[in-house]
Amino acid sequence: MGKYILKRLIYVVVVFFIVSFLMYALYNLIPTDPARAQLEPLKMSLKPHEYEQMYSDLRREMGLDDSLVIRYMRWMGLYPASGELLIQRTDDMGNPIQGARYEVLITETGIGGKKTERVLRVLTTNAEGEAVMQMRFGTYKVKEISIPEPHTLDPEPKLLKTDSIFNGMLQGYFGKSQYFKRDVVSVIKEPIKNTMFINIFATIAALGITIPLGIYCAVKKGGKFDSVVQATTILGYSIPIYIISLIFMYFFVVKWRIFPLMGTKTPGAMYATSTEELLDKLYHIALPVIVMTFASLGGMTRYVRSSMIEALSTDYIRTARAKGLREKVVIYSHAWRNALLPVITSILAWFLGIFGGSVIIENTFSLNGMGKLYWHGLNSLDFELVLAIQMFYTVVSLLGSLLIDLSYGLVDPRVRVDK
Repeated sequence: MGKYILKRLIYVVVVFFIVSFLMYALYNLIPTDPARAQLEPLKMSLKPHEYEQMYSDLRREMGLDDSLVIRYMRWMGLYPASGELLIQRTDDMGNPIQGARYEVLITETGIGGKKTERVLRVLTTNAEGEAVMQMRFGTYKVKEISIPEPHTLDPEPKLLKTDSIFNGMLQGYFGKSQYFKRDVVSVIKEPIKNTMFINIFATIAALGITIPLGIYCAVKKGGKFDSVVQATTILGYSIPIYIISLIFMYFFVVKWRIFPLMGTKTPGAMYATSTEELLDKLYHIALPVIVMTFASLGGMTRYVRSSMIEALSTDYIRTARAKGLREKVVIYSHAWRNALLPVITSILAWFLGIFGGSVIIENTFSLNGMGKLYWHGLNSLDFELVLAIQMFYTVVSLLGSLLIDLSYGLVDPRVRVDK
């Protein structure tokens, strides 16, 4: 078991890096320019040459001029994102010199491949004789332009390299949202809580209904109840979820006025206790949970039924009945455990969906969840946010596939993952 888990973890790591690079490269093919988008509000207040210079500096600062591989490694946290440029100035006796001024120069390639130097920053040493600035990782030419008397100016430029600061996904930094102007982690916190809160209830309710219903229909195969359930599940499976949402909203909100239309809490409500807040939240998410549960009944019920019918028709079930075992023991101890193997894939996929969110449901009911946030990120071209959500889904899916494989060995003794 240990060797198998180790092999699968290596596989998870390899697939994660392959998928992350492909996703990063795909989103970088979209013709957007974060630097220009950030400077666009200032365009009318700047002169053309000032705007172009600020644009060039911002692209350099954001690392947009680097190659795709370097940008990916920086985003992942495998390449230094930034560092401190440290300039130190002392006299012949080793005493610090305060007030020495330095130009930080960069080389740019213009039209026709002509290279020109220009000043990026001007730094001044402090009382400790040091000038420190956070800059993009790299090597910079530094030139001393003035120094207090009676010290002598050093005319020779120096090449200084920043230290290395890794700040990427592997270090827990998922980037900054261009739309919300905040770290992606802080943007995702509240939506993922709402998505998990809603989907946990919907998943438990759906499994609590579909598994007993599928088993009962398989045992009573061909009966009136089974025929009614099959017709109903086909109808429910065929109707899109947004149609189901509109139907439920008409009856439960417009006609019967049982549930609120949208949101996760009453607007402007002041709660005396946390229990009141929880009850109000449960009241608001009740209708979305009902819709999600109803929409998932058809597929899972038919899946459980077909697996149970196949298990009940096997020879060992006939042998168990011939030995005189009670019907409940035959169904739940023998048939259900063997039917569970194909079902477990769908069950765990549902639990993985707890983190995913539903774009249609969350937009229909105006819920602040991961699905709605993902849709909003795509529409606003906020690719730092979208990539972070995609990578979160990737990690959850890879770990989920590992969990499914391990569950096979626990459910069915014939499956040996240690061989």
